[in-house]
Amino acid sequence: MPRPKRPRHIFSSPEFKSFRPEGMDTKGDIILSLEEFEAIRLIDYTGMDQSQAADVMNVSRQTVGRVLKAGRIKVSTALVEGHRLKVQGGCYRIQENGANRPGRGFGPKGRGAGRGKGRGAGPGSGPGRRNP
Repeated sequence: MPRPKRPRHIFSSPEFKSFRPEGMDTKGDIILSLEEFEAIRLIDYTGMDQSQAADVMNVSRQTVGRVLKAGRIKVSTALVEGHRLKVQGGCYRIQENGANRPGRGFGPKGRGAGRGKGRGAGPGSGPGRRNP
């Protein structure tokens, strides 16, 4: 059974959710997920690098690269072949600007002073077991 996907953080849903060629019948629909749209928006539109976008979306840099590649393929296919592009679906969570994001402070999921991660003195940091 595959591991469940972590929801990506999206900061706004797109104003326009469908794009199609003008003056002709489309050859079908291509679905661009909201996380693919957000990766394209952050990297291509706002100019972030993949590491910054990964931090904003709360995923790894490799995941952002994979999502970005899939989104770019879908957009280019829609443009070249004349498909309608619909933005919908995906595994995401809408975040408000400035909202607290997990992994950004002290605590068990934070990047703080390393408390609770086996570093430094604490329970179990004694001299160890001695042989008689």
